[in-house]
Amino acid sequence: MFDTIKKNFTIVLFCGINSIYKIYQEIPMKVLIVDDSMIMRRAIEGYLKDFDIEIIGTAGDGKTALALFKEKEPDIVTMDITMPEMDGLTCIKEMLAHKKETKIMVVTALSDEGTALEALKLGAAGFLAKPFNEQMLKEKFEKMIGA
Repeated sequence: MFDTIKKNFTIVLFCGINSIYKIYQEIPMKVLIVDDSMIMRRAIEGYLKDFDIEIIGTAGDGKTALALFKEKEPDIVTMDITMPEMDGLTCIKEMLAHKKETKIMVVTALSDEGTALEALKLGAAGFLAKPFNEQMLKEKFEKMIGA
């Protein structure tokens, strides 16, 4: 009788793990796009349309971005550095203090090494200098998410 119970328990547990794994696989990554330029936010959103992601929001300043971040808890954030209300570096620090596993890709016109190093030091997962094209963004995004 113990063997039968053990087999049934193993089967149930195995099916349970597979179900959880399948559900996890079907949930797209949530992305927040942060840039003070509406044109840039729309471009990034359009360039990422081929990925299995859900854009959960966009923000034009750091303060709005942080509020959306805390409400929606995205997996990935694209982050400009120079913005009103709160700059991108401060925003990165605040976001990662709230949810450290978030991957943040800095997308900014500030292409100096100091800014890039500071963003990476704070926990950003990637850096892309403006101007960029669709292919450049897709390559950096794929590298960041491990695709």
